[in-house]
Amino acid sequence: MINNLIDFYIKSHPVTLGVLAILSIYFIVLNWVFFYRYFYINAWLEKESNSLESLLLGSSSVSHNSFLNNFIKASATVSKQLLDLSMLAATKEATKGLSVLSVFASTTPFIGLFGTVVSILDTFTHIGQASGSMSIISSGVSDALVATASGIFVAIFAYTYHQVLKRKSFELINILQMQSDAILARRV
Repeated sequence: MINNLIDFYIKSHPVTLGVLAILSIYFIVLNWVFFYRYFYINAWLEKESNSLESLLLGSSSVSHNSFLNNFIKASATVSKQLLDLSMLAATKEATKGLSVLSVFASTTPFIGLFGTVVSILDTFTHIGQASGSMSIISSGVSDALVATASGIFVAIFAYTYHQVLKRKSFELINILQMQSDAILARRV
């Protein structure tokens, strides 16, 4: 196993190795973004669910832990415009990190493909310089495809994480909207 990795490292084009390094960094960053945002949004979702439940059970206002409470306390009167503003702020906060995951999901396959193309070009260059058999070609192409596979691997995680966080954000915004509607219904 170690010998195979060393052999791959020695035979690979520097651009391909660079592409694999970039994809590794992308993978670390996207996992960090996902897990940080996932636990943050889950905690926030729990607070807002509890606040909504207390509102539905007859509480006169949102919980002091609710995101909406910051806006309600800051104003003398509660209005639809104030609650709309709070919803925009909540949406902005809830969707942080989604653009990073979206960019990673869309670009990593191309980054991997770039590494593959450079490696294949390098393989054909070596074939032209030496009389080689089909085994040289197949070995070079199979090593080159590692970059494409890596790009697709990272893209799958980035896209999946993006969709999970997008759904969690949607749930959170809906709960906040329900609280906002309940507050406005009580004021009328």
